[in-house]
Amino acid sequence: MQKPRLIVGVAAAIATTAVAVLATAPASAQAIHATPQVLLAASHAPSRVAAKAVAPLDDPTIVAIFDAANTWDIDLGNLALKKSSNKDVRAFADMMVRDHSAARKLGRDLAKKLHVTPTPPGKDFALYKDHVAALAKLNGLTGAAFDKAYIDHEVWYHQAVIDAVTNTLLPATKNAELKDLEVKVAPNFQAHLAAAKDLQKKLGA
Repeated sequence: MQKPRLIVGVAAAIATTAVAVLATAPASAQAIHATPQVLLAASHAPSRVAAKAVAPLDDPTIVAIFDAANTWDIDLGNLALKKSSNKDVRAFADMMVRDHSAARKLGRDLAKKLHVTPTPPGKDFALYKDHVAALAKLNGLTGAAFDKAYIDHEVWYHQAVIDAVTNTLLPATKNAELKDLEVKVAPNFQAHLAAAKDLQKKLGA
């Protein structure tokens, strides 16, 4: 872990990097299917400008990405609770807000305990751009179209996060407690993915 520094709130650190924070909702579910390396390092749609540089994947950066990942899904869950009238979609969104809020608190408590300053990636971070695009798209949809786009995104998003953590973040993590946290929350992401896939099938039936 980096040398201890004064703790800075993770959310504030990310907010200074860009306008809003992980739910990497693509403009459409099939529009973005990138590798974890691309997700963490550069834009992955031809129409987007490639990222210039990404902060090294040291532990403070990973803490910031973990916080952002949870915050982004909380954001979209709250949006779904505001816009959807489908009881199944609302139940799923409520679970996302509840579970990701708990996971985010675990990450922030650990950052405080370790006295580290999270160092989020720059404003060209692909996941941040995708989140902004997701909010814009979903804000423009209503009814069944919103429900489908939201759940399609959640399926893609949770798979992308699972792949990124497994293949990129976890291998790069040095601090044992941070690594334990990543392992601890992994089953929740898997459960969320399974629930999203089930709901996706239901909505498509």
